[in-house]
Amino acid sequence: MLEAKVAALLDRHSFQIENKSIVVGVSGGPDSLALLHYLWLQKEKNNLSIVAAHVDHMFRGQESLEDALFVKDYCEKQDIPFEMARIDVPEIIRKTKKNSQAASRQARYAFFEEIMEKYNCEYLALGHHGDDQVETILMRLTRGSSGAARAGIPFTRPIGKGFIFRPFLSLTKTELNEYCQKQNLAPRLDPSNKKNIYSRNRFRNEVLPFLKGENKNVHEHFQRFSEDVQNDEILLQELTVQRMNKVMKMREKNKITIDIAPFLEVPIPLQRRGIQLILNYLYKVIPVSLSALHIDHVLSLVRHHHPSGTLDLPDGLKVIRSYSLLSFQFEVIEGSPYSFILSEPGTVELPYGASIRMDVIDEIKNIDPKGSYALFPADKIKLPIEIRTRKMGDRMNLKGMSGTKKLKDIFIDSKIPIQDRDTWPVITDKNGWIIWLPGIKKSAFEGVNHSTSQYILLTYNK
Repeated sequence: MLEAKVAALLDRHSFQIENKSIVVGVSGGPDSLALLHYLWLQKEKNNLSIVAAHVDHMFRGQESLEDALFVKDYCEKQDIPFEMARIDVPEIIRKTKKNSQAASRQARYAFFEEIMEKYNCEYLALGHHGDDQVETILMRLTRGSSGAARAGIPFTRPIGKGFIFRPFLSLTKTELNEYCQKQNLAPRLDPSNKKNIYSRNRFRNEVLPFLKGENKNVHEHFQRFSEDVQNDEILLQELTVQRMNKVMKMREKNKITIDIAPFLEVPIPLQRRGIQLILNYLYKVIPVSLSALHIDHVLSLVRHHHPSGTLDLPDGLKVIRSYSLLSFQFEVIEGSPYSFILSEPGTVELPYGASIRMDVIDEIKNIDPKGSYALFPADKIKLPIEIRTRKMGDRMNLKGMSGTKKLKDIFIDSKIPIQDRDTWPVITDKNGWIIWLPGIKKSAFEGVNHSTSQYILLTYNK
């Protein structure tokens, strides 16, 4: 019965077990011991090369060491190559502040990768079964996971240079226990699996029995749900990547910026997945505290009528809306005030890569600066000029307008991002009059005066 169900699952995923080199993760419990025994029986028939790998996480002292020795003894009797590691996970938790399950998993998988490389094995077989699948899906839905995470445990996924596969996802815990009894296997039992201090154990001990009481084959329906979601996600992810490539304005290691208008034209299911793609890229390892609710908050920020706003996501990631752009970034550069004086022709290098150059010219016919520029009659401007950051109460007499206007309002009208305003160059003359806001507005002092023979040319290169 077990063999037929495993064969059907492998066939459904077009997974050929023949001629494969496999590391088998073995804890010594019923699931993993049944898996090792099953693959060992398939060894000659399917030309398999198998290696058993065991990790002692050192939570249970002598008891967990005895688990390792049990697996070692079993492998020696069956002539199966055996590798083990004793990893002080409690010490890792103390240093990193990670939760026990996350720290254990990270340590265990790192060791498995090491053994796969040592034995040149492309595959890692793990004993997750159908009950594990039900628990995982329910836990993730309860936590608020979205997208592919709702699908629970995948049959196969990449690890290092190879792949994990799980041939027991169509089986129940009861079936694996029965297999162990039939094959005269005496697996070790971890008493911590009975304790309800872990959320998975609460689902296992309280929720799963209820579901099985409603339908003893509930694991099959959850596995079908898992596979359907995964297949749907493959298509949706492809569509999402295509659409997000068209709305992305900038992508760096710690920052991604998208154009809001074309993003809002993307279908809502792809919007959600597009945000998730951005988070996956920036986080590398998704924080446990991140949920679908955070994506809802990002979408709310995008759709809100207000042109600016900020969200704080877990682990220091900020989402900043500034008019038509939405940025996801870890490092928000806080602008520091600066002030530079130019008393004669020359160039000032500004923070963040921009520069201002001053020239005194007699001919204005052949002006061809590479950046934006402003031209002032020399007799109208009192030197030296100052290039500085904005100050409280700054006002400017704009070209073509009577009276003055607040710099704050000029920035808003010009849709300058909030994070750029404190570092934007403001140019004044000796009397403190703002004569130019490079790249934005020119003052009433700027322009050609035919009664003047000499001009001051200011050029801004960003």
